[in-house]
Amino acid sequence: MSSVAAFDTISQRLTANWTSTPLVFENDHYDLPNAAAAFVYVEIWAIPGGFDQASIGAGARDDNLWREHGTLDMHVMVPKGTGSRDGRDKAGQLIDLFRGQDLSGLTFLEASIGEGQPGRPFANYWAMTASISWRRDQ
Repeated sequence: MSSVAAFDTISQRLTANWTSTPLVFENDHYDLPNAAAAFVYVEIWAIPGGFDQASIGAGARDDNLWREHGTLDMHVMVPKGTGSRDGRDKAGQLIDLFRGQDLSGLTFLEASIGEGQPGRPFANYWAMTASISWRRDQ
């Protein structure tokens, strides 16, 4: 999982700017509605080995630049059997909230919709995933 600093920055950006569907963050309770409706399941994670020393020579080790690398996955969950267009549209809008942004020390980099995976079925839902890589300097 990511640092608290990365999680807080990303979750605050999403909750302040996304109103199209409910947002559900990792391990948050969410009661599915009786009639299937779109929502976004959010995962914020650091890549393995993703917190590295990025500079040397500053004296004490903690005085050097440290860099955390991670990925933001936003799984747009749409009702199964309703096609992929709505999921793709929402995934693109979510990417637009972050692509190329620098927010509180987080820089958002490459983005993709689907990233080598087709949409996936989950019970009464189908997922289209928007992914954005990020880095945080400390």
